[in-house]
Amino acid sequence: MTSALDTGTEREPDYRFTLANERTFLAWIRTALGLVAGGIAVGQLYAAGAAPIVHKAIGAVCAVLACLIAVGAFGHWRRVQRAMRRNAPLPRPPLITVTVAGVCVAALLSVALLAL
Repeated sequence: MTSALDTGTEREPDYRFTLANERTFLAWIRTALGLVAGGIAVGQLYAAGAAPIVHKAIGAVCAVLACLIAVGAFGHWRRVQRAMRRNAPLPRPPLITVTVAGVCVAALLSVALLAL
């Protein structure tokens, strides 16, 4: 007996798994939207006398990170959907590493801003 993975055929996965995959995708999109909002806020709303270049750098990091997360979320959603249809192991999400690294950069820039 051959599995769907061996034959390369695809099957419709249980709708609950498809919906869970969609919810995960939407959670990543909410994170990206939050980063866009935070990036705009910190990039545009700074106190008088503060270093505007650091504010703009933090805003840019947030915006770039949001773009990476949004694009990565779509790719991950598609790879998971394909794996479920082929009864293959689920791929690991690269977004976790990207998100942690980006948030750490934004946090370090924020520390630099507070130190000025």
